[in-house]
Amino acid sequence: MNFAKPIRAAALLTAVALIPATTAGFAQVESQASPEFAKFFATYQQIKANYVQPVEDEVLIKGAINGMLAALDPHSAYLDGAALERLETMIDGKYQGLGISVQMDDGAVKVISPFKGSPADQAGIKAGDFITHIDGKLIYGLELDEAVKQMRGPSGSSVNLTIFRSGRDEPFDVSVTRGTIELEPVTWELQDGGIGVISVNEFSADVGVDVNRALNDLKQRNGGRLAGIVLDLRRNPGGSLEEAVALSDLFLSRGQIVSQRGRGRYDTIYYDAETKYRGDVAAGIPIIVLIDGGSASASEIVAGALQDHHRALVMGERSFGKGSVQTLMPLSRNSALKLTTALYYTPSGRSVQEGGIEPDIRVPQLSDPDAVKRAKFSLRESDLRGHLVNEVDLADKDLESDRQADPRFTETPEELKAQGIEDFQLTYAVRTLRRTGSALAARN
Repeated sequence: MNFAKPIRAAALLTAVALIPATTAGFAQVESQASPEFAKFFATYQQIKANYVQPVEDEVLIKGAINGMLAALDPHSAYLDGAALERLETMIDGKYQGLGISVQMDDGAVKVISPFKGSPADQAGIKAGDFITHIDGKLIYGLELDEAVKQMRGPSGSSVNLTIFRSGRDEPFDVSVTRGTIELEPVTWELQDGGIGVISVNEFSADVGVDVNRALNDLKQRNGGRLAGIVLDLRRNPGGSLEEAVALSDLFLSRGQIVSQRGRGRYDTIYYDAETKYRGDVAAGIPIIVLIDGGSASASEIVAGALQDHHRALVMGERSFGKGSVQTLMPLSRNSALKLTTALYYTPSGRSVQEGGIEPDIRVPQLSDPDAVKRAKFSLRESDLRGHLVNEVDLADKDLESDRQADPRFTETPEELKAQGIEDFQLTYAVRTLRRTGSALAARN
């Protein structure tokens, strides 16, 4: 098994630290086994000797490992066989299926995000949805890999999903036609008025290079200069920490991008500007960063860095709030441990753990008819069982303030549709750049 690919892969809701597992941590482990291990070994012996049916060691050991990790935090996990293959599929960037990222939430399959433009996205699947049945069969309590396997299939075939969506009284069915999913980490378009829109959908390999290429292409298409840039990080669940640093470095010419602080003093790492790219490749061009509740981890690193350095105006909705870094540690040729080893902090010393990145201007997604209902019940890092607690005491009212109605935004989805507006947040960002671009450039 090649571990280079999984380490580079865009693990869901993860900033994957590209650092090897060293023996330094092992030195802190007591040389003699804890007395608690006697209970563990006694339990193993009792099961082997007295359980109603014979049990293989592989089943018991895997269960023990999963149990230990479940006692830690939601993002530490044991990966073997199918789970590692799924990461390899993600980095390969092409498979046949629905184009949807999911995770287990108390035995239920929860949608993290449909990939933009995918069959799931076109069918109306939303972040935060719960999939309860596949082709009429209940999947609650099923292993995640088995549920994913059932959703994948030949391009052109259909699958029926039963969806439970917060804010709706009853579950409903959605028929999705599978397609060939070719993941595009970065897409871009030029809008009227010389506004470049760059969407970063995941932080897989070479995202910094791809965004730089997008900038050069947009400039060339607009006569050598842009009037503004919208960096769209909505529904981006994260990925490589290294690529988050590279993307931030594109727009920063000095200062710290992010710090990673672990258990010991040698686990603290600082990532600074001017290490990946020289200068600000978009100097003088105003930038708006769009985020929402699906923007997590590596996305929050970028948004936090550009916000703290006053290089960009952050707009949209409060981000997911995952401020931890995972290190992938090979255990054998076909298994690995994804372990939370550090927390990351923005340049000003903020931890986004639990609280997320608060936008400078909160803009609700008015074009989504279910947005308001879903916002009341949406899950973020602070809602996950066993999440790491922020060292700063965060009041619930502060975390929930962005779910309150804003009197400035009153248009209905029907009114926006009549105006030809399908994405209100993006439209508002583009209009803001057209109206105040020069002022934003001076501010930065």
